[in-house]
Amino acid sequence: MTPQDAPPLIFQVFNEIGIIEQLSRTVLEAHMPKGLIAPHFGVLNHLVRVGDGSTPMAMARAFQVPKTSMTHTVSGLVKHGLVEMRPNPEDGRSKQVWLTEAGRALRARIITDMSPQFERLAREFDIAKLQDILPVLTELRTYLDQSRDPA
Repeated sequence: MTPQDAPPLIFQVFNEIGIIEQLSRTVLEAHMPKGLIAPHFGVLNHLVRVGDGSTPMAMARAFQVPKTSMTHTVSGLVKHGLVEMRPNPEDGRSKQVWLTEAGRALRARIITDMSPQFERLAREFDIAKLQDILPVLTELRTYLDQSRDPA
């Protein structure tokens, strides 16, 4: 395959990833408390993965959404007692987002609640195929993350 032949294949790969994201988001949101959606879980998961103390602006860049969207998402989490805003000690004009124990517990509970779906998938789908594609997906994500336009 030549680079000129690649665009249809690349589109097809991204299309499949997009459909998988939509289907998995539906499963995730079925396990979330009323009033919370996938972006809320995404923020909880991000803070567990990279650590507390991110600013809303840094998270907006990481999620590639407008700062106003991230501020709205974080506000919903604050309202539910899942994160708290603290002054940024390095910049008095900004705030940092910190998980509460309730936020950590909710993230863990949602993952646990999704275990039956994960177990069913593991029974009905060749899990070795997932092991095989994980490094490729990780490499693709890393490439896309590193090559995105700085904003």
